[in-house]
Amino acid sequence: MKRYSILAVAFLLTFSITACSWGGSEKVRVAEVTRSIFYAPQYVAISEGFFEDEGLDVELTTTWGGDQTMTALLSGGADIALVGAETSIYVYAQGANDPAISFAQLTRTDGTFLVSREKTEDFEWEDMKGSTFLGQRRGGMPQMVGEYVLKQHDIDPRRDLNLIQNIDFGNIASAFASGTGDYVQLFEPQATLFEQEGIGHIIDSFGTESGEVPYTVFMAKESYLDNNDETVEAFTRALARAQAWVHEQPAAVVAESIADFFEDTPLDVIESVVERYRSQGSYAPAPKLNEEAWERLQDIMDEAGELPRRIDYDTLVNTDFADRVE
Repeated sequence: MKRYSILAVAFLLTFSITACSWGGSEKVRVAEVTRSIFYAPQYVAISEGFFEDEGLDVELTTTWGGDQTMTALLSGGADIALVGAETSIYVYAQGANDPAISFAQLTRTDGTFLVSREKTEDFEWEDMKGSTFLGQRRGGMPQMVGEYVLKQHDIDPRRDLNLIQNIDFGNIASAFASGTGDYVQLFEPQATLFEQEGIGHIIDSFGTESGEVPYTVFMAKESYLDNNDETVEAFTRALARAQAWVHEQPAAVVAESIADFFEDTPLDVIESVVERYRSQGSYAPAPKLNEEAWERLQDIMDEAGELPRRIDYDTLVNTDFADRVE
């Protein structure tokens, strides 16, 4: 009996392993820098089953911050990272042996908005001079884009404003709500929620003012791309399908699709935010990251004094997968 039991267990184990190899999904661990409606196509690809259709089981983890996200990727804690493209430049400049390579773009503008404490009619950027501006932390894309836009409007952030940048990302909104600052740079849905609650008023968009940049991208280590060609292509194909779906469907339908990822946000707010981001072209229509946007990213970093050195587009961007799924 014992011999037959062992054989039976061995058969079952062999059958299970074979079954997994025949029909199972391949797990892909994705680390996202934050949870945001700004990343709607990613959640659509999950909720609508586009990744599943490609034979992928996407395990999504929110790692809350660029440093933590890149640490997860480089240490092997994640296969793919959704993070700002600037992080790959920082890592490469530090001499990484296995650099992080961007292979698909998710958002192509900045995602923040200028919110004023007082309702302003006929706002002009020069109206900000002499005011207290609650900005984002140094070195991150929101801060760099924010300062780039201010300078485009002949505002020196450090001479013309009382600039506050020493508040953690997670506490910026509450600091403004408690009375700090005349203006604040905020992501959605916080900007819309503040407007609904009468705390502030959205008066302009840093995204429309700054132009196209590879603001948030999917990246993986070079070795992962080399060793998982079919997986990355399948991932990119599912993403491209989701990007097209987000642009084709009514905002209300998109909001319904991603609502489970934002349980604390009212559905009407999700819908409003989706429409706002879509109308200003924040959601990339396809995964390919273009060279002009890559160069603008480095111009913005250089203007902010945060560019360690200029890196060629072909060094840190791989468009092979995006080209295949067009």
